[in-house]
Amino acid sequence: MAHLHVTKNPTQPSSSVSHSLHSQKPKKQALTTAMVSQYGIKYAVHIITNHFGPLVAKVCDCLLKKGPLPLREIVRYTELSETLVRNCLLVLIQHNCLQPFLLEEEGGFGEVNKVSSLYMVLFDNVLHRVRFSKFMAIVSQEFNKLCVDLIETLLQHGRLSSEQIFDGFRDSTEGSSSGGMEALQENIHKLVMARYVERCPISEPFLALPSEEEAAPARRRGAKSAKVFLEPETLEQRVLAAAVPPEGMRFSFELNPEIGADREKAENSSTGDKRKHDALESGTDGGFVDKQVVLWRVNCEEFTCRLRHKICIEIVRTRLDDEAATVFTAMLNASRSEEKKIKTASSVPLSENSIYAEVIKSEKGRNMTLDYVISVLVGLSSSPPFVRVADNSYSIDYKHIIEVAQTDEVESIVYKKYGKDAYRMFRLLSKTGRFLETDKISDSIFVEKKETANILSKMWQGDYLQMEKLVAGPTQFLLWKVNMINLRERVLDDMFHASLNLSLRVAYELEQQKEILHLGVDGPMKEKYEKLKKVRFLLESSRMKLDDAIMIFHDF
Repeated sequence: MAHLHVTKNPTQPSSSVSHSLHSQKPKKQALTTAMVSQYGIKYAVHIITNHFGPLVAKVCDCLLKKGPLPLREIVRYTELSETLVRNCLLVLIQHNCLQPFLLEEEGGFGEVNKVSSLYMVLFDNVLHRVRFSKFMAIVSQEFNKLCVDLIETLLQHGRLSSEQIFDGFRDSTEGSSSGGMEALQENIHKLVMARYVERCPISEPFLALPSEEEAAPARRRGAKSAKVFLEPETLEQRVLAAAVPPEGMRFSFELNPEIGADREKAENSSTGDKRKHDALESGTDGGFVDKQVVLWRVNCEEFTCRLRHKICIEIVRTRLDDEAATVFTAMLNASRSEEKKIKTASSVPLSENSIYAEVIKSEKGRNMTLDYVISVLVGLSSSPPFVRVADNSYSIDYKHIIEVAQTDEVESIVYKKYGKDAYRMFRLLSKTGRFLETDKISDSIFVEKKETANILSKMWQGDYLQMEKLVAGPTQFLLWKVNMINLRERVLDDMFHASLNLSLRVAYELEQQKEILHLGVDGPMKEKYEKLKKVRFLLESSRMKLDDAIMIFHDF
């Protein structure tokens, strides 16, 4: 009979060693970073390669795989020169894809705490780069063309000072006169007040050592608080929270009647970028943003919230009807100002009167009476409940709506990949939420046991199902279950893979078009060019729809 030999953790010090103060290693902060899947990294690196070239992409790839690193480690892993790495970091910072930060770590015995300067790639901001057209479409629906041009300028350049923005529009028709410059300021003010434009975050936020209370696992409040713990904040969440300016400063834009009067102000507007470069050249990794120059950027969080609203409205419209979508849209508009983060479980509670006041602002809503709106709210709060009711107040259940959208997406994938019977089996297991035996599944969906076992086995091999064997004497039973948490991660990685393949195909079709343009589009080549143009359009459209699905699983 074989015996298991259990050894102690080799990193665990012996009692004699642990008593020696001089042998103790300094404690480090736990760097709990958000996990990015294999194809998520490949897709992000592909986006950076397309936008900034292979060198910047190499630095991005290193940081996504290794996590936050100091400058010297990035140089070591990428095998690029220090100057080149610095410039690549500057590009990523300029375009809001990287956040430097200072991390305090406990020193050794008798030593002071040390502070390290680290660099962290913002994975979500990299993904947002393929959504710029969606951001501009949102602005075009709410504001004029000048606002759209302002957003496009900020998306193109990453972050700009007010003077740089004004200088870019100075020679245009809108900005050639003092009246045009005033209109430009007013439109920037509108975008800031709508939270579509924000001040850039602190250049290098400082993360101090957590106190004992902060380091202890956070517990949920309630009767079972001793057993249920909150998920710890990731390093990225802590850094971003420390970097964001105070709310009053973040969305504060002061109109300046004298702007544009002095040409020298525009010429000196590049001071911030120059100081950032000098900071890196001097070896001091911090201080990228000039303290005296206010830099502005597009607030991707707000646009992501608007995209979430759009998807939620379509889910309600598909599941219910247009009237329900109208009332639901009114609830979104009424609670919009209170939204502080993207991944929120529910909206603020709203009264019937406040919802109706928002409903009648739209043309379709003015056809509805208060009683009819209340009846629609009852429908919205029925199964599946998109709206929660408590004390005669209504709140949007974002969490449930997104879960419904995720389930619909997974079921659609199962249907396309394994067929109708597999879809019915998966749907049964998904609704049940527990293990079911093969015979039970077979009887429920009226499919032969042998065929049921084959289909379930295929879905299990594809990681769409969880399987366990139950042995009772000479008999063996197979139990099946949907583990939606693990499945979502798997499906998301598959979506990143599909997006990568679509992007590569779009790039190939674009090269084909360029070759035809070089040769000329006359005669038979014109027909081929038009065909390639249609194919590319379909691929781009498919990629945007796939990105909507990615947002459902990753961003919302």
